[in-house]
Amino acid sequence: MNYHKPVLLNESINGLITDKSGVYVDVTFGGGGHSKGILDKLSDNAKLFSFDQDLDAIKNDFKDPRLVLIHSNFKEIKKYLKFYGIFSVDGILADFGVSSHQFDTKERGFSYRKDGPLDMRMNQNLAITAREVLNNYSELSLKKIFTSFGEISKPSKLIEIIIKNRAKKPLNTTKDLFEIINQVIPERYLNSYSSKIFQAIRIEVNQELDSIKKLLLHSKDILRSKGRIVCLTYHSLEDRIVKKFFSEGVFTGYAKKDFYGNKKLFFKKIGKFQTPSTKELSNNKRSRSAKLRIAEKI
Repeated sequence: MNYHKPVLLNESINGLITDKSGVYVDVTFGGGGHSKGILDKLSDNAKLFSFDQDLDAIKNDFKDPRLVLIHSNFKEIKKYLKFYGIFSVDGILADFGVSSHQFDTKERGFSYRKDGPLDMRMNQNLAITAREVLNNYSELSLKKIFTSFGEISKPSKLIEIIIKNRAKKPLNTTKDLFEIINQVIPERYLNSYSSKIFQAIRIEVNQELDSIKKLLLHSKDILRSKGRIVCLTYHSLEDRIVKKFFSEGVFTGYAKKDFYGNKKLFFKKIGKFQTPSTKELSNNKRSRSAKLRIAEKI
């Protein structure tokens, strides 16, 4: 199976590991690239818990006595670590990107460039699919998804055609959706607009932003003092959530303050955000939108 090269691998691991004998978590195992990189830097008595909700990713398990691979959404991190008797960890790595395998496997329905079923589930056990969203959601719900998760300013015409078409025949494939988008958008904007629409539906199906928020909230409870959390984001919605939480400890509004007016924060930022080097971009085009942010538990 084809999985993307780990993005900002050295930068991520160097920012993550503070104790080579510690306990770490990779919440998005994927092809195992980041997990292998972490284990290469850890001692024999260290431990790594890796999560992935995609059954295809779980098949990439490799033999290492220090590794525990868990089939679950990372929003359940606290529950599963507790199951293994782990109540605090030294570091958490979160790569929020969609894997190359998911994009490139047409049967998964993630890409408008490949004709496949309207699926888009990162966890194949989820009940809801992209087909359900497009064929059953109300006009108001679709508008909310496209504006909030795709940052589309005026989706009304697209939604009108979706509703008109689905009344005649259900939308079943990525090609069905792409052909509708093609009716609304000039060719020069077609790729970028389609990417935003597919992103919006995917986020809704997988409840991606909600999962990120739950992970961040759990991280403040399970990270030890001076433990690190390293986040790789790939679009502005993800990045704003991470940036806001690191700097304010909340997702909306401003940080709570104590009696003296001091912010009550959970983390302190470590350095500025990082982006891929020119060399990495030339070797891995899918890394182009990545941002790496590191924070330390106060």
